[in-house]
Amino acid sequence: MTPAIAAVRADCAADPAGTLTFDFDLTVPASLPAPAPASVLLLRRRGAAGRKPGGTVRIPLGESRPGRLRAVLPASTGLSEGRWDAYVEEPGAGTVRTVEPGLRDLRALVDRSPDTGAASVSARVPYPTADGRLAVRCWVRAPHAEAGAVVVGPDGMTVQGALYGVAVGEGATVEARLPGNPAGAAHSFPLAPDGPSGGFAFTLPYGPPAEGPVREAQLWQLWLVPAAGAAGVRISRILDDVWSRHKSFVYPARAAAPGVLATPCYTADNDLCLRLEPGPADR
Repeated sequence: MTPAIAAVRADCAADPAGTLTFDFDLTVPASLPAPAPASVLLLRRRGAAGRKPGGTVRIPLGESRPGRLRAVLPASTGLSEGRWDAYVEEPGAGTVRTVEPGLRDLRALVDRSPDTGAASVSARVPYPTADGRLAVRCWVRAPHAEAGAVVVGPDGMTVQGALYGVAVGEGATVEARLPGNPAGAAHSFPLAPDGPSGGFAFTLPYGPPAEGPVREAQLWQLWLVPAAGAAGVRISRILDDVWSRHKSFVYPARAAAPGVLATPCYTADNDLCLRLEPGPADR
């Protein structure tokens, strides 16, 4: 891949179905030259996956109106879960340019509610990277457990949500799992249906995960097990316009045990967790 040269800038918009449009202004300042004719929007999956089959998607750029070029990424286009960096590729010139984010109209993604009978759920959110480039965060979950309201109580966290691709059955539980624990630490708690259309609810007490020694921060993953013996479904929140919740959704800490604090939190990939960490014994 030819090293990127001068960047171009794109505005983004999303519709309720998940189709994304990328608009390039041909009248941008000289510091951000316009794409050349016959250019394509290149989406490349970040990391080693971008060099494997299916790791790149090319979308033709066409004139949408005088002075504007547009690329449309239909919701039906397959993108694997991950982060996809945006470039403009100019095959005739043999150049690849990075894309800077312009305006992003993502209002249609807020509080999306797909059909709960859907076998899978996908979500795509254009976002600015830390170094000022445009990328698309993509999730593909089959099935999917979408977290909704999270209430932080004095002794436990209560979560409501919606389940897609599978129903809550007999023996359904939510599990708190500690990855990397040699003893395979996990704690199960009852899960209940919540409403007639795929809703669920549970309360996870802080005490059981905090029973072992907590000498450093622990991140307990939350999994929904829809029926006894079924595979777990990671609980996440992806059906809106937030590409990373770990710094924007902040919950208060509560005492889980003497000297241990418990805090509901999201990861950078929007997966719901319970964080345990040492804290003042009298808090």
